[in-house]
Amino acid sequence: MVDEELENRLAEAKQELFNLRFQHVTGQLDNYSRLPQLKRDVARINTILREREIAAAEALEAEEKQGA
Repeated sequence: MVDEELENRLAEAKQELFNLRFQHVTGQLDNYSRLPQLKRDVARINTILREREIAAAEALEAEEKQGA
């Protein structure tokens, strides 16, 4: 997946998580197992984005060291 797709999926998951939490508080939530599943999805997406960010920074550092 491209970073933009991941960021879009992250925004969708956060919005759905917000809605499910709201339903949970009001007692309208039918599928309680979806809450932890969404939390894990958000964490996974954040992890992937962070790994890519770190890899890009390391590549930039390596490039700068070779150029110096």
